[in-house]
Amino acid sequence: MKLIRLAITAGLLITLAITIAVYPTMPDKVVSHWNAAGQADGSLPKLWGLSLIPLIMTAFVALLAILPRIDPYKKNYEKFGNWYEGFILLFILFMLAIQAQIILWSIGYQISPNLTMPFLIGSLFIYIGFLLGHAEQNWFVGIRTPWTLSSETVWRKTHELGGKLFKIAGIISFIGVLAGKYAMWFILVPILAVAVYTVAYSYFEFQKELKIQPGNT
Repeated sequence: MKLIRLAITAGLLITLAITIAVYPTMPDKVVSHWNAAGQADGSLPKLWGLSLIPLIMTAFVALLAILPRIDPYKKNYEKFGNWYEGFILLFILFMLAIQAQIILWSIGYQISPNLTMPFLIGSLFIYIGFLLGHAEQNWFVGIRTPWTLSSETVWRKTHELGGKLFKIAGIISFIGVLAGKYAMWFILVPILAVAVYTVAYSYFEFQKELKIQPGNT
């Protein structure tokens, strides 16, 4: 776990170092948004445009470091701590890749996000699938519905299924690399379907559990 934390810190520092190094050579405005066709349609002054990703990364790491300490189920984090911190590291690498794309696009190397985002987000989905398969009951990480939080059995069943579905969503996201301007649909549709299905699944599994409890018919 210490090695993962060192890697997280290194990722933050590398992102900051690259940003500071390229700052003097960047144009006054940098790209901040792309449309569905993969074309830039928004920009920011370079101070904010280049500072935004490091700020998000730092805030995200700080937040995820605090959550296990304030969670009523904080002891459960010890059971999947490596997977949890591994997700933080993967997110740092994800944001570093986005920062690199912003920098490269702004200096003329216009790599379409429709080629990079399906792979980057698909990788996140697949890792989340593994994380869900190991996550124990808690208030902040996983498929947190009233029914999964009320039953360890429903939590386990929902997360086993959710883990598999997230991996499938990640693979479908990869296919978006071939879809051109429709790439984002290969990301959004699967993950929305997974979200809706797992919430409904947790509800029906909880209802089934209630029916088999003594005294219920």
